[in-house]
Amino acid sequence: MGNLEQDNQKKLGELKHLAVVMDGNRRWARKNGILEKIGYLHGAKTIQKIIEVCIDEGITNLTLFAFSTENWQRPQEEITYLFNLLEKYLDTSLESFLSNDVKFRAIGDLSRLDRNLLTKIRSFEEQTKLCNKLCVNVAISYGAKDEIIRAVNRTLEKGLPITEQNIQNNLDLNVDVDLLLRVGNAQRISNFLLWQCAYAEIFFSDTLFPGLTKRECKKIIKNFKKRERTFGK
Repeated sequence: MGNLEQDNQKKLGELKHLAVVMDGNRRWARKNGILEKIGYLHGAKTIQKIIEVCIDEGITNLTLFAFSTENWQRPQEEITYLFNLLEKYLDTSLESFLSNDVKFRAIGDLSRLDRNLLTKIRSFEEQTKLCNKLCVNVAISYGAKDEIIRAVNRTLEKGLPITEQNIQNNLDLNVDVDLLLRVGNAQRISNFLLWQCAYAEIFFSDTLFPGLTKRECKKIIKNFKKRERTFGK
C-alpha cells in the first residue's frame, strides 16, 4: 500500500525541476514608461524571488533561459549590456548563493562568451559546487537543437552508440523538467530544453517577467501539484 501511495504521489505532480522562460523584460519597461535596460534590472531582481520560492517548495533544480543562440542577432549594444548585467549579478550574488546553499551552473555554448565573463562563470561554479539545496542552471548562448547536436557529437567522440540514454548523459543538462513556466504572454517553447521537456507540464502566464511575484509562482506550483502525470502510460 505504501508503494502505491508513493507512485500516486509522483503522478500527482512531484516538482523537482522547474524551468522558466524569462520573457517580457523590454515590454514591461515600455509598459511602465522606463528605459528598456531598466526592465532587465527588475528582471534580475525577480530571479531572486523565484530562487526563494524554489527553496521554500523543496525544488532541487531551477533552469532559467537567460540568453538564446538566436539572441546573438540582437543589436551589439543590447548584447553588451546584458552580459555586463550578468557580470554584475555574479559579482554581487555569491554570498547569497553560499548562505542559501545554492549551486550555480551555466549551460549552453559558452565558447562564444567573452573570456573575462567565462572566467567569472567558472569561478562562481567552482565556489558553489558543494552547495546542494538547489541548483540554479542558467542557460546562456543556449539553444535546445544546438545542445542536442553537441550531445550527439560528444557521444560519438566517446565511441558510444547513439542511444537515448547516451545522448541524455551527454546533454548540457541531463535532468528532465517537471514544469516549464513561460511568462510574457507568449505560448511557445522557443527552442528551450526540448529534450528535457519531453514530458514536462507546461504553464503559460500573461505576466511579464519583471512583474512575476512569489505569490503567482506559488499559485502556479500549487496548480501543477494537482495535475496527474501519466508519462504516456
